[in-house]
Amino acid sequence: MEKLNIGLFIDTFFPMIDGVIMVVDNYAKRLNKIANITVFCPKPNDKKYNGKFEYKVVRSKKIKFYHYDYNLGIPNLDKNFKKALNQSHLDIVHIHSPFSIGKIGVKYAKKHNIPCVATLHSQFKKDFYKATHSKILTNFLLRKIMKVFNACDECWAVNSEIKKLFIEEYKLTAPCTVQLNGTDMLPVENKEQAIEEINKKYNIDANEKVFLFVGRLVVLKNILFIVDALKVLKDKGFKFKMLYCGSGPDENELRNKIKKNGLEEEVTLCGRIEDRITMSKIFNRADLFLFPSLYDANSLVQIEASSQKTPTLFLRGARTAGTVTEDVNGFIGENDANKYAQKIIDIFNDEKHYNEVCENAFNQLYITWDKTVEKAYNDYLNLINNKKIQNNK
Repeated sequence: MEKLNIGLFIDTFFPMIDGVIMVVDNYAKRLNKIANITVFCPKPNDKKYNGKFEYKVVRSKKIKFYHYDYNLGIPNLDKNFKKALNQSHLDIVHIHSPFSIGKIGVKYAKKHNIPCVATLHSQFKKDFYKATHSKILTNFLLRKIMKVFNACDECWAVNSEIKKLFIEEYKLTAPCTVQLNGTDMLPVENKEQAIEEINKKYNIDANEKVFLFVGRLVVLKNILFIVDALKVLKDKGFKFKMLYCGSGPDENELRNKIKKNGLEEEVTLCGRIEDRITMSKIFNRADLFLFPSLYDANSLVQIEASSQKTPTLFLRGARTAGTVTEDVNGFIGENDANKYAQKIIDIFNDEKHYNEVCENAFNQLYITWDKTVEKAYNDYLNLINNKKIQNNK
């Protein structure tokens, strides 16, 4: 059997880093061992950037949005991009975003009568409203992208809550199934040595409780809410260290709020940590992963936390908590700093239950990219076979 030609389409890519980019990279690296993979994406802003990849990358010309982190690819105006796409002889298209690059992927699939699958990564309505502050424009943009998703043969939601959101609120009509994300993070082998290393690196006492946030430092992820809860904990005399790992446009606002609340001794901004071994050790040292985001759909960092038996404390109603069973393999807090802080205290007041949740987080939520991508590949084969049957009717 000849190798499949698989196209992954995404509207932003390295050197930019976000959850969707990491998903595509992990898919591409693993699929490339058994198939011919091409990632179609926009060109980087940094003209000197020359990222090396194990798989083929075809980049489109783009328009830079100076007030936002993201660009807009213009593949229809790029002869070289269109030529490379036409010569790719794809067997299946997998889009990871519904904008210009994603749209051209769907168009290619329709033209060549091959299957097209889309992963539903984001709560687009929130993104659009944040960018436009207009309900009319938000609904207009939502209708535009849903035309792209509804033109696909199948959509993959990252959890059951996102599937429900797209069907009930966004009016998704294409067939939809849940396809979980995974992680490349492995459990730390020498836990005691790792704990000592992180304690020394960040000046943490051996008996201190450690809380952790990992991700882009943007207000949208509720990073300031964490500070409010930490202030409540400190006022109650609860001893802790808090680590923020990541960078982003709202880092200064976060830093100022930490200072304003007198939490400089308790809170450390670690910056963006790219070394995966170091990051696994930090997750391992953390006693609780704080992720009060109501924005994320299904963040990879919560799976990374589970790989080290570190449970996550979400907010009630968070879509990203869709894979979690409350007080079984994770925790749910209220959208109130005082109640969220009290939940943290309650968690550690019941050590036996806490340890059970830690074990369940690992056993029930930790899934590797190898398993996830193996399932995706088999689903690709089914979609391709189904399309051939339809074409032969």
